[in-house]
Amino acid sequence: MRLLTFSSLALCALAALPLRAEPPVIEAVHAQRNGETWRFDVTLSHPDTGWDHYADGWRVLDMAGNVLGLRVLAHPHAQEQPFTRSLSGVKIPKGTPQVQVQARCLVDGWNAGTTVISLP
Repeated sequence: MRLLTFSSLALCALAALPLRAEPPVIEAVHAQRNGETWRFDVTLSHPDTGWDHYADGWRVLDMAGNVLGLRVLAHPHAQEQPFTRSLSGVKIPKGTPQVQVQARCLVDGWNAGTTVISLP
């Protein structure tokens, strides 16, 4: 019987772990007031590999982390990087000077970090 070395065992253990890809990166955000609501244009980049792994959304949060708007991305953008998608009709409480934008990946979920935007 052949014994596995420690390094062989370590490689086997690592191979069993799920691979984590780069998180979606928020490249740019443009916010524009439209009457009582706001429109957000968000540019993301992510190494989408296809239907099994892609950036699948972003959201606008107040500074306390409450969700103000959600943009679901329904398909991969493997051949379109970076890409920009918009969300209109976001209600921002009057007097709010800043919001956060957070991106999500189908495999890894919501990024831990956010991008803070000062509202014009």
